[in-house]
Amino acid sequence: MDFIFHRSYRGNLKAILLDWAGTAVDYGSFAPTAVFVRLFETYGVAITAEDARSGMGLMKKDHLRTILARPAVSEAWKSAHGGLASDADVEALFNDFVPLQLSVLAEYADPIPGTLEIVGEVHQRGMQVGSTTGYIRAMMDVLAPEAKKRGYAPDAIVCPDEVPAGRPYPWMCYQNAMNLGIFPMQAMVKVGDTLPDIEEGLNAGMWTIGISLTGNLLGLPEEKVRALSGEECSAYRRTIAAKLFQAGAHYVMDGIWDLPPILDEIQMRLAHGEQPG
Repeated sequence: MDFIFHRSYRGNLKAILLDWAGTAVDYGSFAPTAVFVRLFETYGVAITAEDARSGMGLMKKDHLRTILARPAVSEAWKSAHGGLASDADVEALFNDFVPLQLSVLAEYADPIPGTLEIVGEVHQRGMQVGSTTGYIRAMMDVLAPEAKKRGYAPDAIVCPDEVPAGRPYPWMCYQNAMNLGIFPMQAMVKVGDTLPDIEEGLNAGMWTIGISLTGNLLGLPEEKVRALSGEECSAYRRTIAAKLFQAGAHYVMDGIWDLPPILDEIQMRLAHGEQPG
């Protein structure tokens, strides 16, 4: 055969899919971090903020498994409980985690600077705004209404307990596409602040954008980020960007406010026949 047919999407971008904590709301992604530290304390195990952030972006039960797999946490659990954490222990931790997380989510619903403006611009471009998250639906039923009161309400929300599996599987992205009535996946852009966010988008065949300064990989509140020197900020930016690019991100930006020119570039690349794969 002399020729092989290659199908290439060259149309407009149709949607962005935003992560929640650390991307659209909760600057620094603190809601899950604080709760995980408190949770393990009740089990007689001290964990660090770094431990708590180690599985960020994953469905929270998988997040717990990631924390428990860290060597220091594994040893601390063994010392406190006489053996390694079992599946039953994970279930017990998760059952205790849910009400703790529900009790604080309303405090972490403030949109990150730029979120409301970007959502408005995306809609003006004729695009839609979907979302994926590591939070289960019961948690989003608390967080989403609080965020809406503050002006942020994406067009679609999909949670990991509503699909066969959470990140890094692509199912939440596919469900967003169905809920929004959008195809192909190349017409959608995934934005998130964790490595599982990037994997999720890539596995779904989407363009992916990582966030370096407002999310989990830096894990600092806005006032502390603003107080960093230019040199300190640049060093953090380089370190985090390297991790996100290594995970496969097509682009990395400081925060959601940097999105418009990246969308313009992706649109241009699509017009020239480039695809996210």
